[in-house]
This record gives sequence, structure tokens and C-alpha cells, in this order.
Amino acid sequence: MNRAAFERHVAEALASIPRDFRNAMQNIAIVVEDEPSPELLEEMEIDPPDTLLGLYQGTPLTERSWSHGNTLPDRVLLFQGPHERESDDEDDLIVCIAETLIHEIGHYFGMSEEQIEEIEEKYWAGSGADDEE
Repeated sequence: MNRAAFERHVAEALASIPRDFRNAMQNIAIVVEDEPSPELLEEMEIDPPDTLLGLYQGTPLTERSWSHGNTLPDRVLLFQGPHERESDDEDDLIVCIAETLIHEIGHYFGMSEEQIEEIEEKYWAGSGADDEE
């Protein structure tokens, strides 16, 4: 799949994230890259055949001080190749991208792995994007 088509799927998946989360996201860039670098995988202690679907880079909101500002955007990296290899078809690809976005954006909000998993469970159980308070 070409990059433009993948990025359309990213936009579609992002639109499926609960509105309250989307509205609260500020100064954050969603960046698509082909593959995680060997150096990044080593840094994250990920050994092949495992790989990385996404990564949050920045300072979580819960760790920012009053002086945090005038900084480059935080970033959520999405790796196209691993997403495509993990997905059976286009619908599965959109789900895979959405799961990765929810997970990495959860880190942006300073959530623990357990909190993120709880949100993912609620999201996939049908608490739709506009049902969140």
C-alpha cells in the first residue's frame, strides 16, 4: 500500500478515537514511518521476530511543569510495514492502527498500561467515539 493510502487509514482511525481524547490532544504530531530502525528496536529491547507498531515520544501531560511550553510537538510514530504485516485485510489494518493510536495517545495523557488496556476494552466493547464523557 502506498503512503497516502496508509495515511488515509490513519486519519480514519484517528477519527474513531473518542472525541474527548481528540479534543484534549494539543501540540502532538502523528508521524508515519516505514519501519522502526534497528537502533530503536535495540533501545526498546525488542528482538526479532517481534517488532514495534508505534511509539510515543514526548513528555506526558501528567509530567509537565508549569514552564512546559514553546516546545516542539510530542510525536506518535506509527510504523507502516509492521501494521500491514499484522493485518489480514484493510478493515483489520484500520483496527490495528486505531489500537496503536489509542495506546500511544494514552501514554501522551500519562496513563499506565493498565489504564490504557481498560480504555481499549471499553472502546472495543462498543463505547463508541461519541459516547465518552
